[in-house]
Amino acid sequence: MGKWTGLVLLCLALVSGAACATQGQTGALAGAGVGALIGQAIGHSTGATLIGAGVGTGLGYIIGNEMDKADAQKRHGVKPQETKPLAETAWKVVNIVPMDNSRPFKSWRVHFRSDGTLLSIKTLPNGSVKEQVERYRVVGATLIINQDDYIINSRFRIDGRRMYLDTGEHSIVLERI
Repeated sequence: MGKWTGLVLLCLALVSGAACATQGQTGALAGAGVGALIGQAIGHSTGATLIGAGVGTGLGYIIGNEMDKADAQKRHGVKPQETKPLAETAWKVVNIVPMDNSRPFKSWRVHFRSDGTLLSIKTLPNGSVKEQVERYRVVGATLIINQDDYIINSRFRIDGRRMYLDTGEHSIVLERI
């Protein structure tokens, strides 16, 4: 078995054995492996391998995330296990870092329903109330919130009466109400 055959088989084994929560994560992992192989084949150096892995990771994530979006749009209902442990719980947003000053609010409450929808109620500084219904599901430690035009994959954990979300752009603390 040649060294390239061995590398390809190793990458395939790693990707197939990976337990990723989303297709975006799986795509990033697969893209890193394939990109590293292509980088090494083209550049024959560690630098080329690393550049290939970096480019492959980004492209793989983009493709996988688009697949997550397509799956979310096709989904009409969620399985009961996909709404646990959040079904029929209500939370208020306590802190967001960094705060997006272009979208200020006085209060923000979120109610996770057992049918896979969540009701978001924001009270704006002028006293008006904005309600929005979004879809959600839980896969492992990932909370996936989506509408037809976006998807948010957020790592989350619950510690007592607090829930901590990390979207990659924002860290959000919610408190159970």
